[in-house]
Amino acid sequence: MRPVPRPARTSLTVLALLAAVCALLVAGAGPALAHAGLSGSDPADSTVLKEAPRQVTLTFTESVTFSEDSLRVLSPENRRVNPAPAQYADGKSNTARVQLSDELPQGTYTVAWRVVSADGHPISGAFVFSVGKPSETAAVVPDGSLDDSAVGRLYAFFRYLAYSGLALLVGAAAFVAVCLPGTGGERPVRRLLASGWAVLVVSTAALLLLRGPYETGGPVTSVFDLSQLGRTVVGRPGAALVVRLVLLAAAAVLLGRYAVRLGGPDDGAEPRDLGRRGRRVGVALALGLAFTWAAAEHASAGIQVPLAVPVAVLHLVAMGVWLGGLVTLVIVLRSRGAAGRTVPADAVARFSTMAFAAVAVLVGTGVYQSWRQVGSWEALTTTSYGRTLLVKVAVVVVVLWVASFSRRWTARLLHEAAPAARTRTVPEPERVKVTVGAPDAPGGGEVRRAVGPPSPEAGADQRAHQRGLRRTVAVEAALGVVVLAVSTVLTGTQPSRAAGESAAAAVAAAQEPQAKVATVPFDMGKAGHQGAVQITLAPGRVGENTVEAVVFSADGGLATVPELRLTLTQEALAIGPIDAKLKNQKGFWAVYDLQLPMPGEWTLDITVRTSEIDQVTVRGSVHIAPLPRRPAA
Repeated sequence: MRPVPRPARTSLTVLALLAAVCALLVAGAGPALAHAGLSGSDPADSTVLKEAPRQVTLTFTESVTFSEDSLRVLSPENRRVNPAPAQYADGKSNTARVQLSDELPQGTYTVAWRVVSADGHPISGAFVFSVGKPSETAAVVPDGSLDDSAVGRLYAFFRYLAYSGLALLVGAAAFVAVCLPGTGGERPVRRLLASGWAVLVVSTAALLLLRGPYETGGPVTSVFDLSQLGRTVVGRPGAALVVRLVLLAAAAVLLGRYAVRLGGPDDGAEPRDLGRRGRRVGVALALGLAFTWAAAEHASAGIQVPLAVPVAVLHLVAMGVWLGGLVTLVIVLRSRGAAGRTVPADAVARFSTMAFAAVAVLVGTGVYQSWRQVGSWEALTTTSYGRTLLVKVAVVVVVLWVASFSRRWTARLLHEAAPAARTRTVPEPERVKVTVGAPDAPGGGEVRRAVGPPSPEAGADQRAHQRGLRRTVAVEAALGVVVLAVSTVLTGTQPSRAAGESAAAAVAAAQEPQAKVATVPFDMGKAGHQGAVQITLAPGRVGENTVEAVVFSADGGLATVPELRLTLTQEALAIGPIDAKLKNQKGFWAVYDLQLPMPGEWTLDITVRTSEIDQVTVRGSVHIAPLPRRPAA
């Protein structure tokens, strides 16, 4: 066997890919959210209130959805004290609010919550507040991980199966369409297509049934609850799964034309070539299937969603073409090797080119996705998402190193196949006349030589090269399965940016005062009798505020007045007066939805009517804080 020169561009190609993969570690600035986090609550965690609140409000870092039991407020005796389910506060999709029962007794109350992020992943937590003074509580809330349950583990398993089925289906179809066009494929490949389709159908159906208990934290047996299934299919993740099943039904029709028996064993029917139109439909189906993931997971939340979704679609399709194509090539090499046949060298070359393009797309789209989700160098080692991403990058680097050996075997196959393609094969050796120079010239005349079939050594070399290629491709495929498993873990892990956002918001909320209080004295109409009005604004910053007003008599006790009015004016900006529209709450005056548009010093004009004919207006002030800044990445 003659020595084969290594293609000059192979080393440069591998180095370029390695450099691009290393770029996965570089993240830019700018917020990008996925996996919501709790950014604030009213009442705040561990606060002690003098009076029982009328409601509990939670604010998250992104939009959330919730069910009837998503927000529960439990008394010290573990009794639920919110009679109605949660609603959005003032229509804001990143809030959840419940009204509380009247006359809550003193003690410590537990708020347990479980909502679903915009990217389709459920999150949960709990905190406490006290009325009057803290007390012992019998309330019990789950404290384990959402994924560390029977439903969570099953959901993760079928999610991995769904990715695997997509890779097999897309990769095998791409291999047949690009590498073996017009041949109708082979029986092992058609079985691989059928297996990928079946795995994807079964896993999608299982995910659809498990989605309800996965979101609500219910038991496995609740998968048979039809009312819960009805709520699932109208949500975005459930609707995406339904669309996926519809697309798989269309794929079954297309594969039927390819003579792939999805409902039973391969009966040996002769497949038909799909043609250009069938291939276009296949590409559209592959993109549509990938879209059912992108539209309901990380890409669907955060900044640049119109760009992030198609990037995620390309990432998934490229993953399928690369990983599923590797598995298909291993199957073809093994089946033909067992039959003593070789795979056409041009088919292997076409796959090498297709796989290179797929990996290039994977790297490019992966860099962008990492930029959205990681956020900083520090997050790579301090967050679960960053550490998992490092593992994925390390495995991808090893895959590319192994792929360089596969490209060498491919180059050798092409080198051996080139002379054979130029040799005319005949049944028996024959004499061929070749004229050298002019027949009548000195030294000119005819030379006869024998031309026959390629030597047995050439065929042996090709088989040896294909055995080497089969081994390296098998290692690539095995490592690709590891990459797929790590990617599945990443899809269920809170991205680094979101983790940092939630932590920063919690720290900011803990550092900020939870309320602003202004106490303004006033004349009660009798000599020496000075009362006071205490105005409390919570949280005391721009946006929606709860306002509570209490009137104290001259001896410091609570006083009842027939009317109390409050207006607020931002004199520096000429805003107001804004009427708070206080309402009598039988002992104090309050309003729960006062909107303050600007930070700064606000003037309080308070009118107290002490009798049917006597009233007094006094003035105070309060400083309203700006909204907390989002942390820079």
